[in-house]
Parts: sequence; C-alpha cells; structure tokens
Amino acid sequence: MSNKPEAESQAKWHVYIIRCSDNSLYTGITTDIDRRFRRHAVGKGAKYFRGRTPQQVVYREENHSRSSAARREYCIKRMNRAEKELLVADFSCC
Repeated sequence: MSNKPEAESQAKWHVYIIRCSDNSLYTGITTDIDRRFRRHAVGKGAKYFRGRTPQQVVYREENHSRSSAARREYCIKRMNRAEKELLVADFSCC
C-alpha cells in the first residue's frame, strides 16, 4: 500500500514554463498554476526567482500524475533554449 496521501495521488498535476524578466525560462510542476505563479511573484517560490521576476506562464501541460509531471519536467529541463522556445511557440499558436 502507498504512503502517499489520497488527495495527492488523485490530484491533477501540471507542468508549466514561466518567462522571466531576464527572458529566461523556468520550468516547474504544481497542482495549481495560478497559485504557484503568485507564490513565485512574491518571492515565496523557487530560489531561481531571486534577482529575476516571473512575467508570464508561456506553456502548460495538464492532467499529469505526480510522477508523469516530474518526468516531463525533467525532459523539458534537459532541452536546450531553442527547443524550449519551439515548445512555447507551438503552445502559443494554438
């Protein structure tokens, strides 16, 4: 039997990319993108946002499990800048 809380195992996880004030791209996962963006914006999120400000969520994938979201985040983080920009551009056009 799993030790995970029932709510976490049934939560819908999301993968997201935020464009920052320095034009960098930050990738993360969460169950609530809007709440997570607000936390990043007020400095309560990742250390990555020290010295840069989150500007906009430019990419999102929905309906992942916790493990599939983490795997997808890892794949995106391994992409080079050009590959990430293509991903964002494809998302923006739809």
